[in-house]
Amino acid sequence: VLRRFGLGIFAIHNNSLLVVLLMVLQWAGQGIPSPVRPICDLRVLDHFIMEARDTETALRGCKAGCGVTGTFVVPLTNVDFLVWETKDIWEQAVEVQSGLSLLGQALGAVGESLSNAVMQSLITNNKSNIRSLGQVLHTPAGGGTATRKVSSLSELLSVHINFLRGKVRLLLKNAPVCQQSSP
Repeated sequence: VLRRFGLGIFAIHNNSLLVVLLMVLQWAGQGIPSPVRPICDLRVLDHFIMEARDTETALRGCKAGCGVTGTFVVPLTNVDFLVWETKDIWEQAVEVQSGLSLLGQALGAVGESLSNAVMQSLITNNKSNIRSLGQVLHTPAGGGTATRKVSSLSELLSVHINFLRGKVRLLLKNAPVCQQSSP
């Protein structure tokens, strides 16, 4: 049987059965997508925050094609720790997911209205980061967060950074699945 799969060479090793079993399991699992795992390593979130700050810095240096018109609904970024800690992890996740959804929509609208290619690229990258965080949370985006309106790109980026630094960080830092994976 091993020769049929071209694995006959492994039969002479002490751990050949284990090697073959692992290879078969690897081969069999290729069609099954691996589940998205939570971002428990906060360095990933820190990287997303750094990219958002870089976008904010680039905006300050932008001379043309960086203006946006209209208003955008964004989540509130302030955290009342007493209220936050009384919420269960599911409520916190829904609130964060709702905020990420609002930020993703706002960044998408901004990206479409910018004429500066560099800023468009930076905004697209930030939107991608938001989408990645949203996919990790696996909670439905509901109306679970308080909102406000902003009318400038600098305000939007400030809210984006503060939301990541605040509610997203709190959620990921205290998520039970992340506590289990820590040493």
